[in-house]
Amino acid sequence: MPAPSGPSRLLRLLRRNLVVIAGLATLCYLLLPNVIVTVFSFNKPNGRFNYEWQRFSTDAWADPCGVADLCGSLSLSLRIAVWATIGSTVLGTMIAFALARYRFRARSSVSTLLFLPMAMPEVVMAASLATLFLNMGVSFGFWTILIAHIMFCLSFVVTAVKARVMSMDPRLEQAAQDLYATPLQTFLRVTLPIAAPGIAAGALLSFALSFDDFIITNFNAGSTVTFPMFVWGSAQRGTPVQINVIGTAMFVIAVLCVLVGQLAGGRRKRS
Repeated sequence: MPAPSGPSRLLRLLRRNLVVIAGLATLCYLLLPNVIVTVFSFNKPNGRFNYEWQRFSTDAWADPCGVADLCGSLSLSLRIAVWATIGSTVLGTMIAFALARYRFRARSSVSTLLFLPMAMPEVVMAASLATLFLNMGVSFGFWTILIAHIMFCLSFVVTAVKARVMSMDPRLEQAAQDLYATPLQTFLRVTLPIAAPGIAAGALLSFALSFDDFIITNFNAGSTVTFPMFVWGSAQRGTPVQINVIGTAMFVIAVLCVLVGQLAGGRRKRS
């Protein structure tokens, strides 16, 4: 039987590894903007815009707060993201347990309403919340942004935690009760550890969505400027290199958190 020619061997190799090649190509496509942001964080542009490579410099890394109001807006965004994560995670976890464990008359309607913020355009929810705050006479600022962020992060937490709770085996809790564990002990030692991955996933997603949000924040911020709003305003009059520095640092921190979580999960499985 004749040996396969070069082109046929290449086609066979491509068919066998098509999924892997497509996955790697997609990953490279998704990571390319982060690579560009990282590279240009070491640039020293001649003008106001950091769009063309000029020469290598670490000046922006040495002074990341060298631009006025940059670190102030970054600190504000981090504070809002932390409080929005805490609020949406606590409320979302309780709602998810109620929807997964209990049967009540409006259960399906509540599930549908919680899904709507994820399905509708952000501008619709932003305008609705802005109209609500205006009609109530509430001053726009930190608290209106925080309430708006908790509102749209809540749906993502409920979805993540509910999926985890519904996959739990109820016999584990029944076994704990048979061993004379109190309801609090059962929840803390059985239910909560099993639901923890879903709660953590919802919390991380809430933090990322809150920190990165622009549309809803822009409608409900008033004169308050968060980091995404600062970036948008800077892009119109000149993009400082420090924005790339902050973006690179956030990306590296996120990757490190994922790696630590993967290593901790793998070590837990082996033990």
